[in-house]
Amino acid sequence: TTEMASQEEAEIQISELDLLSSMFPYEEEFAVTDQLALAELKHYVENESAEVPSSKVQFILNVKTEVPNASMVEFSMACALPFKYPTVLPEITVRSSLLSRSQQILLNSDLKTYLIQNFSGEPCVLSAREWVKDHAAAYIDKDLSSFSMTASDATQSEVTTFTRLWIYSHHIYNKHKRKNIIDWAKELSLSGFCMPGKPGVVCVEGLQSSCEEFWSRIRRLTWKRILIRHREDVSLEGGGHAEIQKQRKFPTLEEKCFDAHGARGNHMDLGQLYHFLEEKGCADIFQMYFGVEGH
Repeated sequence: TTEMASQEEAEIQISELDLLSSMFPYEEEFAVTDQLALAELKHYVENESAEVPSSKVQFILNVKTEVPNASMVEFSMACALPFKYPTVLPEITVRSSLLSRSQQILLNSDLKTYLIQNFSGEPCVLSAREWVKDHAAAYIDKDLSSFSMTASDATQSEVTTFTRLWIYSHHIYNKHKRKNIIDWAKELSLSGFCMPGKPGVVCVEGLQSSCEEFWSRIRRLTWKRILIRHREDVSLEGGGHAEIQKQRKFPTLEEKCFDAHGARGNHMDLGQLYHFLEEKGCADIFQMYFGVEGH
């Protein structure tokens, strides 16, 4: 099966666990919570014919870190290594009694993004621990009231919210970013458009939770300046697929390049952008972006 741990992956897991136990010899810093799974894994590596382990190795890493104007805070990282790790990412959940639910969700999703972007296919538990040590404390005072990140919000009610985000960036030139914008929108079933150049304009529309996931990924890339210029939320009773499709003003997400002018050939023709928005019934947005009447 695809779930099968290969000998090589199992060996990498054991050497990483050995390294962790030599670096953190005390139970309160590093503790394997499932000794049986570890024994099975070792047995599997030592006797090549042995049965494939039946459960993944799980362990806890505790990280103490200082908080500005406060004492030490402890974060616990509950980790599990899927059989195919490190070809796939480890499963890590960071917790602390000082984090609210939404802070914890954001912290874990940021950690995952960091791992996806930096460690495809390599052992990364130590790097994850370092990241938590350096970054986790900052999430304790993050005010997320302006941004509902809680997963429970979406599931509690039957009302689906359709959202359209109008994102403004100082500029969008980078090919990878442009590809991310299109790929992520596709993955999250969002439609809209992206106008690269200077300024950069991105519009995404679809399920509220998908728009928020898109925004949380986009804003973590490096930007000179990026913000949500305007946001539209529509509550849909029942909110089936058809309801959502009806709300869309754009069929898919595509990159729109309006004839460029300007010294570097990357300033977009805002008059053309205005006519494009007008066609889509969004002309009023132009003023919000550029603070002038379009014509």
